[in-house]
Amino acid sequence: MSTQLEKNNIANPAPLGLLGFGMTTCLLNIHNAGFIPLSIVIIAMGFALGGAAQIIAGIMEFHKGNTFGATAFTAYGFFWWSLILIWINPFQGIEAADANSMGFYLGLWCVFTLFMFIGTLKHNVASQVVFGSLTILFLLLSLANFTGSETIHTIAGYIGIFCGASAIYNAMGQILNQEFGKTIIKL
Repeated sequence: MSTQLEKNNIANPAPLGLLGFGMTTCLLNIHNAGFIPLSIVIIAMGFALGGAAQIIAGIMEFHKGNTFGATAFTAYGFFWWSLILIWINPFQGIEAADANSMGFYLGLWCVFTLFMFIGTLKHNVASQVVFGSLTILFLLLSLANFTGSETIHTIAGYIGIFCGASAIYNAMGQILNQEFGKTIIKL
């Protein structure tokens, strides 16, 4: 009885995770689309909001008993941390990532995201848009690495901006709808 009561008293962690994902994804893909260089701004956002905030949200989802949210936020939080490690390569003697290995890395994230997208078919449309566009983003980034195509990479950037914005929209909808006790933003 007290465990169920505790689960119900925990705030919804999804908006935090969605904001962490959405804002970081927008920022990185503004770079991928060619508007800004890859800089410490993106790395810091990826570490703090993309990584830490999503991992915290994922752990809270585990506590609430939400397997989907726990898996998604925790996995994508660690995705950001692993991506940062790939970029900065702090391990002496370990070869830096090449385009082929990045293609496989991003391709595996595409497969994972496709299965998560299938899970969203039981969720709201806003979540389906986030995971559907993220699947396309990972596919395009993987293809861009395998082919060396800057055009595909730039297109992926625009898809990523849309994906990140859709996650921010989803987060804001959840927050505002809960605060007002009615549908302010349709999800």
